[in-house]
Amino acid sequence: MSNETLKTISDRRSNRSYKPEQITKDELDALLKAAVEAPSARNAQPWFFSVVQDVALLDEINEDIAMNTQKEKRDVFYGAPTVIFISGDDTNRWAALDSGIAVENIALAATSLGLGSVILGYPDHSLLGPKKDYFAKKLKFPEGTSFTIAIAVGYAKDTKAAHEVKGEKIAYVK
Repeated sequence: MSNETLKTISDRRSNRSYKPEQITKDELDALLKAAVEAPSARNAQPWFFSVVQDVALLDEINEDIAMNTQKEKRDVFYGAPTVIFISGDDTNRWAALDSGIAVENIALAATSLGLGSVILGYPDHSLLGPKKDYFAKKLKFPEGTSFTIAIAVGYAKDTKAAHEVKGEKIAYVK
């Protein structure tokens, strides 16, 4: 079956190398529109999106991740010029799931626009760590929200084959 949405899903990749060029405002606006149009449980929309294009702040988060994981510092954002951090309502049991749906909308929208992206959970080592409140303030997370997931976006320098689907992952129950 041929369908543009299914093609976008098949074409999406996790890109781990980006050109230093910033995405356009129109591209960013389209990604954020896709994010806020994501479905959420009971239409609660328990998310908040913090767009970071400040290399110094991303580097500070990288340094904190290295300290908290006691691993050598590396760029967990892969040189992407834009990272969107999503925080979720601490009182909403579905906030993390709903944020995951929103981040997938961003990833698919990025692919459809010819952009690369990679979904990131690893920043939790910093954003839920000892400096959680410090970074929540820097990222302008609203009171009562916490980091759920992030996505790095930009013009990809790399590409790779589709991932292999492992084993039988579908059962038909009649």
